[in-house]
Amino acid sequence: MPLARAWSVALIGIEGRLVEIEADIGAGMPGTKLVGLPDAGLREAKDRVRAAVRNSGEKWPDTHVTLGLSPANLPKVGSGYDLSIAVAVLAASGSVPAAKLLGTVLLGELALDGRVRPVRGVLPALLAARRGGYRRAVVPVESLFEGALVDGIEVAGAERLTEVVAWLRGDRELTPPGPLVEEAAPEVPDLVDVIGQPEARWALEVAAAGGHHLLMTGPPGVGKTMLAKRLPGLLPPLSDEEALQVSVVHSVDGSLEPSTPLRRVPPFVAPHHSISVAALVGGGAGLALPGAISKAHRGVLFLDEAAEFGGERLESLRTVLEEGEVRIARARGVVCYPARFQFVLATNPCPCAPPREVDCCCTPNARRRYLSRLSGPLLDRVDLRVRMRPMTAMSVHEGGVPEPTATVRERVLLARERAAKRWAERGWQTNAEVPGPALRRDYALPAEVTRLLDRGLDRGAITARGADRCLRIAWTLADLAEADRPDADHVAAALEFRDRRAA
Repeated sequence: MPLARAWSVALIGIEGRLVEIEADIGAGMPGTKLVGLPDAGLREAKDRVRAAVRNSGEKWPDTHVTLGLSPANLPKVGSGYDLSIAVAVLAASGSVPAAKLLGTVLLGELALDGRVRPVRGVLPALLAARRGGYRRAVVPVESLFEGALVDGIEVAGAERLTEVVAWLRGDRELTPPGPLVEEAAPEVPDLVDVIGQPEARWALEVAAAGGHHLLMTGPPGVGKTMLAKRLPGLLPPLSDEEALQVSVVHSVDGSLEPSTPLRRVPPFVAPHHSISVAALVGGGAGLALPGAISKAHRGVLFLDEAAEFGGERLESLRTVLEEGEVRIARARGVVCYPARFQFVLATNPCPCAPPREVDCCCTPNARRRYLSRLSGPLLDRVDLRVRMRPMTAMSVHEGGVPEPTATVRERVLLARERAAKRWAERGWQTNAEVPGPALRRDYALPAEVTRLLDRGLDRGAITARGADRCLRIAWTLADLAEADRPDADHVAAALEFRDRRAA
């Protein structure tokens, strides 16, 4: 009974699982049966692959073919198994030798004429193959740029099934990946464009230095969006590991660009307020795809006109802000996507939002209802809140030309270096990542420094979570001031940033 095996990869979120594909050619009526929890797209593979094999000049078995995908209890989604199925059948029928299949992963969809088409998630699939000890991978030529990102595994590309068949027979070599292309630094908007708003500029600098979330409230046209778009320019470039994490998410989403496979600049994602919950946090039929929050991983998620997003969308972010990941349960399994981002919100103070607050025609109840769309539990997770005022003149302020991004970025990087050095033994990079118990127990401040914070807790002005966030902000302010530890002034300034009147 002819039997052959090939290997591919199933993706559960961004995690790859190795899949063994067995092709059994037995006696019986001609036909093809596919087993192993395939989805609708994969069930069609038997017809797609049969046509591709015949149109590539190879013979499809004229007896019964059984294709088994193991582990059988693992959901198989998509068309990325086509190439491995075709090769397994050809090996079982004796058309090609199976020697090179051992230790090789095959990824790609087959067109009816035998072309190998690109599929999503090649990068995480290659990482899974490397972890599993596989030494070779065959991918579509269009996906070779993803293979260049993975060391420790030999990656080759094919344009057609005939090329893979010839390679298995030893008649030719496949296309190797080209050199890795590093992303050229994109043009990031400069802070020098923002006139005035010294408090908001300072809040943006503190947010960048400590990795804190930020809320900006003010009338339209005062610079909330301008400031938010300039935050990525203040952040340090992504490390190799962080850049690879970002690229993995975009590979699964299908939005990874061949020209910029490895992104060094923190991503900036600003969804429209009409976005659905599934598009925001992730979702879709079958196993969920990543949403906007995962595309903002290691970068900035900006919600402009935050009060217009609606309670369901905003409240879906509460757990994500605490845990840095999102878990989405579906009937076929649970997927987990990374979502550790800086959260920036901008909102008007009321529905009518006139240029000057004195011209507001909203009733107190209307203003209260509008701002109550940003719930207390959500705002409690936002570290910095700043109230922006209307511009009174278009001329440069008395202090001279506003500071450019480069000047502010130097201070931010120095503050981040101080924080990273302090938390190095614990594995934290920024003050925003430090758990509250560690701050209170291992890095406790003297009672005279936290007296104002204790008074706020006693009066109910802040919650226990808010007090922890105040301590994190105080440490960031101390880092910016090049102080060893926060003092009472730093704690007072941090508490001012938590003022609910800024929301």
